[in-house]
Amino acid sequence: MRWNLLALTAGFVLDLILGDPRWLYHPVRAIGLLIDKGEMAFRRIFPKSRQGELTAGVFFAFFVVFVSTLFPFLILLLAWKLNPWLAFALCVFWDYQLLAARSLRMESMRVYDALEDKDLPKARRAVSMIVGRDVDRLDEEGVAKAAVETVAENASDGVIAPMLFLALGGPVLGFLYKSVNTLDSMVGYKNEKYLYFGRFSAKLDDVLNWIPARVSGLLMVIASPFTGLSMGQALRIYRRDRRNHASPNSAHTEAAAAGALGVRLAGNAWYFGKLYEKPFIGDSLRPMEYEDIRRVNQLMYAASILALTGIWGLWLFVGKIGLFS
Repeated sequence: MRWNLLALTAGFVLDLILGDPRWLYHPVRAIGLLIDKGEMAFRRIFPKSRQGELTAGVFFAFFVVFVSTLFPFLILLLAWKLNPWLAFALCVFWDYQLLAARSLRMESMRVYDALEDKDLPKARRAVSMIVGRDVDRLDEEGVAKAAVETVAENASDGVIAPMLFLALGGPVLGFLYKSVNTLDSMVGYKNEKYLYFGRFSAKLDDVLNWIPARVSGLLMVIASPFTGLSMGQALRIYRRDRRNHASPNSAHTEAAAAGALGVRLAGNAWYFGKLYEKPFIGDSLRPMEYEDIRRVNQLMYAASILALTGIWGLWLFVGKIGLFS
């Protein structure tokens, strides 16, 4: 496990420095391609009925997870046999690619820059790259809120949750997590096309994120004072609103961020021309402003660093009491 933590730390630092260059092929794109092509194949194999789609969705999810995990395992196994340092370098590289802190900040700060320039159309285009809702109806405050929500939610999915899996099982478990997370983002919708086919993928994502989402929410609460935000308010809203979402996991980091910032997130939103009614998260102690995008990124970074520190601390503590002896 020590090598996993060393690789994770190096990968985390690389992510903070480099992010995800657009010219560098990302493994999640390969998983996405597998999902895209695999969906068509599994839909052809199974009957086009409710039960047929449910069954197809289960086999499809296991297929994607198996393939996405098997290939990194085999490549790492070969690398270890050739040279342990080569395998370690590969672990560092994959850990770096599977974390998304800098990319999340860069994409959201494009929204910040557009709002700072008072360019609402540009801000809408920028936020459309990181959210799934209809952005043409959003005013400046709505655009800023959408960006803040994305950073808050993805602090878990894109950074802290992968860190936990990478610490436990290196890139193999990291790819397992990313395959499930990508499945949910591509087929885990409750619309006519994916209501049955994507149900198992969505539930599997809920299971894998159950602990990481709660850990991430608490870490954001603890990180609040390190970024000049209110820990007491973050804890109060976290305890009150962490279940204010249809997903059992999504509201935890949003609630912590909303409380720390003193703003109100979530609420009704338009998707594909249809209005979806959602409960609010947080209290509107002040109007949302574009500076909150920068603040929530600082909070995300602080929580991520606390996560890495906590992982190392837990490993050292467990080793000290003799569980590794």
